[in-house]
Amino acid sequence: MTRPSPFALLLSFLIATTHVHAQLNASDQPEILRNVGIDQRLNEQLPLDLSFRDEAGQTVPLQKYFEEKPVVIALVYYECPMLCTQVLNGLVETLRLLSFDVGDQFDVITVSFDPRETPELAARKKSVYLQRYDRKGTEAGWHFLTGDSLAIQQLTEALGFRYKYDPFTKQYVHASGIIVATPQGKLARYFFGIEYPTRDLRFALIEAADNRIGSVVDQVLMYCFHYDPSAGKYSLAVLNVLRVAGVATVLMLGTFMIVMLRRERR
Repeated sequence: MTRPSPFALLLSFLIATTHVHAQLNASDQPEILRNVGIDQRLNEQLPLDLSFRDEAGQTVPLQKYFEEKPVVIALVYYECPMLCTQVLNGLVETLRLLSFDVGDQFDVITVSFDPRETPELAARKKSVYLQRYDRKGTEAGWHFLTGDSLAIQQLTEALGFRYKYDPFTKQYVHASGIIVATPQGKLARYFFGIEYPTRDLRFALIEAADNRIGSVVDQVLMYCFHYDPSAGKYSLAVLNVLRVAGVATVLMLGTFMIVMLRRERR
């Protein structure tokens, strides 16, 4: 693997620490970053008829991975010297804290946007992250894909993922984040950067699964939080919190009165 240049590392740092979907004046950004970012395509449909190669070298349609479970999508390239590794590291750390299991309640798809990369590279990367995640049954639920330039272009455009190849460093300049899709392939939630709060990913998976996973407590908590597309995270919905508190207070008072009435009758 080619040793990353200081320039490439600086670009990766700039992208990782920049709010990739903020509306910045073009003059505030380096030339190479002006066409790089992530545009949210919420509720839009993925082209599930696209074909990629899995880590075993088999050609598979995206439709294969969208059936009954929500899917977390990570766009990277496997020989990336810095940022892509940070994305996958951040993702696996969040997954390890999540009570849901990859391959059970949801699946993960990691797709390389470098058409030169091979299934052999994908297989090695998969081996690394399966060991780090270290849960049974994950192999059938976390997929590492490669593809040709046309399929990659169509997928990245559908996801709103904009990147650029830098001939000077011979590396890709790109943004960082993960995307949650519904079992039908609709884009549900975007999370930016290289760290993803466990609570937010849990909420996103529950919503993408149409509340078929999670607990009653999750439903209450989700009522108190709402997804903010401009920030790419869940924020506290103060009005809903007050409503929940009001209902809880009424229930407590009602329970207290019933208990006291029963004691008085005795």
